[in-house]
Amino acid sequence: MPHEGLLEPRYDAAGLAGVLPGVAASLGVSSLDGVDAVPMRPARRAVVVLVDGLGYELVRRRGGHAPFLRSLLPAAYRITAGFPSTTATSMGTFGTGLPPGAHGLLGYEVLVPGEDRLLNELSWEDGPDPLAWQSQPTVFEAAAADGVAVTRIGPGFFDGSGLTRAALRGGRFRAADSLAARVDASLMAVRADRRALVYLYWGELDKVGHVHGCQSWEWGDELEAIDAELARLVRSVPSDTAVYITADHGMVDAPHALRIDIAHDAELAAGIRHVGGEPRSLQLYCEEGAEADVMATWTERVGQRAWIRSRADAVREGWFGPVSEANLPRIGNILVAARDNFAIVDSRHWRPQLLALLGMHGSLTPDEAAVPLFHIPARDSA
Repeated sequence: MPHEGLLEPRYDAAGLAGVLPGVAASLGVSSLDGVDAVPMRPARRAVVVLVDGLGYELVRRRGGHAPFLRSLLPAAYRITAGFPSTTATSMGTFGTGLPPGAHGLLGYEVLVPGEDRLLNELSWEDGPDPLAWQSQPTVFEAAAADGVAVTRIGPGFFDGSGLTRAALRGGRFRAADSLAARVDASLMAVRADRRALVYLYWGELDKVGHVHGCQSWEWGDELEAIDAELARLVRSVPSDTAVYITADHGMVDAPHALRIDIAHDAELAAGIRHVGGEPRSLQLYCEEGAEADVMATWTERVGQRAWIRSRADAVREGWFGPVSEANLPRIGNILVAARDNFAIVDSRHWRPQLLALLGMHGSLTPDEAAVPLFHIPARDSA
C-alpha cells in the first residue's frame, strides 16, 4: 500500500496533543509535569485561539489574505492534527492532550459498541453521557484545579453540548456571537485575573470552506476578517500575556464529479453494516465474517485513490495513537482515508446538506492533517 503523501499522525510535542498542555505548563500548572508538550515560554496569562479549518498549507498558499498571520509563518510550528483530521476528534486531542485511542473521540460518526448504531460525535444527538464516553480529565480541568482562571469563549449553543462536555470541560463558559465580540470577551476575561487561560473558538472559516470550497473567494474574505481580528487581539492583550493560534484540521476541495456514492455501487456496499466516518475518512463496520471480502473489494476498487487499512493495521501503524481496549470497538473494521481530492459518500444515510458540501477533511493528506501553531510570546515574562 503506497504511503506517498500520507502525513504520519503525531501525538507528542509535534502534534495538536502537545499544544494545550504546553500552554498550561507555561502558566505553571504543575500537574502536567512530564507530559510531552510543546515547549512554551513562561507567561502569567495566555489566550489560545482555535480557528476551525485553518490548515497550515492553506495559510501558506492563501497568505495574501492574511498579512498578520503571514508575518508569523517563518516562526510558526507545523504540527499534525492527528487522525481522523476532523473536529470532534481533534477537539478531544486538543482538550485532553491525549491521542484519540486514549480519549475515545474517534471520528465524525463512530459505532456505539453493543448498540448497533452510530454516534455523531459532533452533534451528539441521542448520544451517551459525555463524561462516560470520554472520562479522561481535560487540560482545562487541570489548569482550573491549579488556580488558573479558565474561560472558554464560543457560540452559546456550545455551552453544555455533548462534545464540549466530553472534550473541553473545565473553567467557565462565556457566549459571544461575532468574532469581534469573542475577541472583546477574551480581552475582558484575560484582564480580569492575574493568572488566566482564555480559549477562543471560531468556526466560520470551516463553514465557508465546506459550502464554497477552500479555494473560493468567500474563503479568502473570511480569512481576511479573521486575520484583522487576530491582529487586534494580539495588540490589545496585557504585556504579560502570550497568544497562541492553532487549528483542528485543514481542508481540500472534493468536486462532486470525482466522488463515488455507495448507494449506487452494490459491489462496494456488499458486506457493510454501517458506513461511519465521513467522505474523506470512512470507517466501515462489516457484517460478521465479511471483513476479508470487503477489504479485498475496496482495495481493488479504490486502493490507488485511498489509504486502506484494517483496524488492526491502523492501530499498529499509530493512526490513533495507543488505543485502549474499551475504545477499540468504536473504530471501524476497515479505514479508508482518501488521497488527492477523492471522496466516497453514502446517500442512503447521509443528510443532503452533507452530500452537497464541496470542502472536506478527515484524511491524512498534508492539506488536511497539517495545522499551524503561531506563538506570540508575552512582552513581559511571568
